[in-house]
Parts: sequence; structure tokens; C-alpha cells
Amino acid sequence: MLAMAGPSVTADPGCLPVRGDLAHIKLAGRYFVPHYAVPMPHAIKAGAVLRTTGRDDGEAIMALPEGETFNVLDIAGAWTWGQLGEDGPVGYVALADLEAIA
Repeated sequence: MLAMAGPSVTADPGCLPVRGDLAHIKLAGRYFVPHYAVPMPHAIKAGAVLRTTGRDDGEAIMALPEGETFNVLDIAGAWTWGQLGEDGPVGYVALADLEAIA
């Protein structure tokens, strides 16, 4: 049973897969948001960049390593939001730079 035992804690942007409207299901009970998502693993293609916003002109956080896993938590148009691996940085990646893992 989930219950709030105190005020919700705010996460540093880019460190944990939590934002105002959505969080990784593993954070349920620790962060209060309207929706929790189960990650959809995707393989990273060559040239993929993690960004602070879902736009081509968004600030680049880092170049992503080809072949590694990006856990997608949200897809909106041509952009995804999620986390590199299980504990890596969080941000936006162009959907065209990812390939779903079966």
C-alpha cells in the first residue's frame, strides 16, 4: 500500500527520471507525480545526443554511446524522454536516434 508520509521531495533535473507529470515506476512511493511509466528499452544509434529539451536546439548534455540502452519513459512527436541505462543521466533524445529492443 502506498501512502504519503510527508512532503514530496524534489529531484534535481537530469539526475533522476522524474519530472512534474511523470516518473519511472521504480520511484513510486518516493516521488508524487500524476503518472508512473514502465521503461521501454531502446538501443542508441550512432550520433545520438541527450538534450535538456525535446528540440533540435535544446542544450546538449552529452553524446550518447552507440549500442547502449536508453530507457524511454515518454514519447511526444519526434522526441523521447528517459534515462541512459538504469542510473545514467536523464533527458530528451530524438526518436529517430533510437531503435526499440524486442
